[in-house]
Amino acid sequence: MESFDLYDVNRNLTGKVLERGNKVPEGYYRLVVHVCVFGKDGRMLIQRRQPFKSGWSGMWDITAGGSALAGDTSQQAASRELMEEVGIDYNLEGMRPAMTIYFDGGFNDIYTINTDVDIDKLQLQTSEVEQVKWATEEEILEMLKKKEFVLYKTSFISLLFFLRNHNGAFTHKDPTK
Repeated sequence: MESFDLYDVNRNLTGKVLERGNKVPEGYYRLVVHVCVFGKDGRMLIQRRQPFKSGWSGMWDITAGGSALAGDTSQQAASRELMEEVGIDYNLEGMRPAMTIYFDGGFNDIYTINTDVDIDKLQLQTSEVEQVKWATEEEILEMLKKKEFVLYKTSFISLLFFLRNHNGAFTHKDPTK
């Protein structure tokens, strides 16, 4: 049975764990991670979830993601999910997430990495992933309109594409310094 570390509102470990399938208790939070892989041409590697997978069955999604297991750092969880789901061996140790999104009951660390991979050589986790492909921002936004992609906000997808080449929200250095 998988278990997850629980954190306080300030993201400090509490020493408590939660077994998969149980609701996060009020006042506690768990850690979720996502990784977006971008090729040198700017396209994102996306995955199609298996049709038998509960939640967003058969829909396209960003490259990889899942819950951090008890004892995992954010980077360890992200590296593991990337390897498990799509077979990409990428060490995220020392990397900070491009952003963290807060949701009821948790923190979602989102990493963006730029690396070219040959999708024909990837080992997909058949219990989760049916297929992968490269897609442009415009293609993903069109898939969203058609409800073929997990129903993220369009601005979120655009932000992911923006963050792939930027370290933070600023595009230029402060000219007053």
